[in-house]
Amino acid sequence: MTVIDFFSRFAITLALTCLAIGASADSRVPQFATDDETNTMQVFNFASPSVVFVTNETLVRDRWTLRLHSVPKGSGSGFIWDEQGHVVTNFHVIEKARKITITLQDRSEWPAQLVGSAPEKDLAVLKINAPRKLLKPLVAGESAGLAVGRKVLAIGNPFGLDTTLTTGVVSALGREIEAAGNRTIRNVIQTDAAINPGNSGGPLLDSSGRLIGVNTAIYSPSGASVGIGFAIPVDTVKKIVPELIAHGRLVRPILGIESAPDQWASRYDFTGVAVLRTAPGMPAEKAGLRGVYRGSRGGWQLGDVIVGIDGQPVNNYDDLMNLLENRRPGDRVRVDYLRDGEAYQTSLVLAAP
Repeated sequence: MTVIDFFSRFAITLALTCLAIGASADSRVPQFATDDETNTMQVFNFASPSVVFVTNETLVRDRWTLRLHSVPKGSGSGFIWDEQGHVVTNFHVIEKARKITITLQDRSEWPAQLVGSAPEKDLAVLKINAPRKLLKPLVAGESAGLAVGRKVLAIGNPFGLDTTLTTGVVSALGREIEAAGNRTIRNVIQTDAAINPGNSGGPLLDSSGRLIGVNTAIYSPSGASVGIGFAIPVDTVKKIVPELIAHGRLVRPILGIESAPDQWASRYDFTGVAVLRTAPGMPAEKAGLRGVYRGSRGGWQLGDVIVGIDGQPVNNYDDLMNLLENRRPGDRVRVDYLRDGEAYQTSLVLAAP
């Protein structure tokens, strides 16, 4: 064997080994090349048929004739979730929409119905009655094992330009962004893949063509991408979307309290969630928690302040909701609370909403 033959065989063996290492374990995902440019083109060709264009319209009243008519309100991206026609997008893409239209890659347009939404997670599920042959769901990957520097690809419809590809890397992990209702979306993926207006709701993919996030926001004073984009991790999406399909909303267990506004914390100088009142027959009342009450002089007095669940701190309403999202109705939890400045604990069984 000549030296040239030896190195030729070595190069071929090395290339095949690299392909085997980078191959996806999911049989539905093709084996993509490791050459960066070729890989990018292959992933785009594989995933782009799953990406859709979402447009919504709202009703406005003509100031002169007082007639109602539909006008375009906005647009964004989404992707096919399953062969039943469910489409995932951002809540803010379809918020307050009266009419939603989904445009597939073949440019066919389909009216969409809202199946469910989670404004606090900026996710929504739509449904179209398109033929199954036109529906190509994305393969969901995992976001728990992501690392900074991992290659990512974003496909969407920025500025109304259909099926646009941008590439980059995972810039950071564990970020937090604000959602509707002053809620916080946690463990968000930060990427430098350009995410412009219209990319919202589109998929963030890894080099194996698997979904690892839903593009949701950019950080930019001008509204255009400056290299800081955010995506909701797919592990969160896989947990929420089935609930939205089944129930139309997130099924979060409850304590059975009405909480006071977070502004009370600064007014009364405390950290936690103040109980405004407890619902009759619900877990909080059964456990002896107390809301605001009239003191001996007739004035209203601060009731119990919840400061922890199962040893995890509760600093505000957002903390409480995020902790309850990880529980299910029927779970028993320990509630730490303050009453008249003294620390107490109680145990209760969470109820269904």
